Amino acid sequence: MSKDIPRLKKTEVVICSPSLYLEKLKKITKKINIGAQNAFFGEVGPFTGEISNRMLFNMGIKYVILGHSERRALGEENADINKKIKSALSGGLTPIVCVGDKERDENHEYFNFVKNQVEECLNGVNKDLISKIIIAYEPVWALSTTEGRKDATSADSHEMNIFIKKILSDKFGINRELPRIIYGGSVNDRNILDFMTNGGIDGVLVGGASLDPKKFLEIISITENIREIN
Repeated sequence: MSKDIPRLKKTEVVICSPSLYLEKLKKITKKINIGAQNAFFGEVGPFTGEISNRMLFNMGIKYVILGHSERRALGEENADINKKIKSALSGGLTPIVCVGDKERDENHEYFNFVKNQVEECLNGVNKDLISKIIIAYEPVWALSTTEGRKDATSADSHEMNIFIKKILSDKFGINRELPRIIYGGSVNDRNILDFMTNGGIDGVLVGGASLDPKKFLEIISITENIREIN
């Protein structure tokens, strides 16, 4: 698919694949960056079956998704993700850290839920490295795999973007360069324009739509056109 990706001036594309395919992807494409879908926090030890950040870095991988909702559903907790973030940063990788509420309640407790995730996941992270992290807001209630899912809007994204930025500013200082914030929650070729234009975000984390080459290329094209105009 990489040969079909248009020449991009403003948009960075990262493909995060299962670890089995990372090495092959690195060999067949030069136009896009490659990322992993997960990594272990340990470097040396009896960690049978795990893949460390050092292994990924030595393969030429630049990004790694950490704390994805599907990993959290398997039992991964904020403390685990915190260790992985620190390991990824020390290993030279850019962590894409997923946070997100499971439901929207009338009492607005979802704000506290996300705040707790952000603060615990970034606990003890070096302030000088915080700008190397990408935060992905991933509302679980909007994911295509969630039973009884609801569509998230660009207003939902914009609201949470402001909130997460405030958390980061309070924690790391208002004069410090903060992480980029992207949105991931059933992003597709029909809603990408609205999210990128009105969602207050720096990019998107595409899920199911990325498995359809035509839809994924359309998402890339729309994003590039928006950035060219701006």
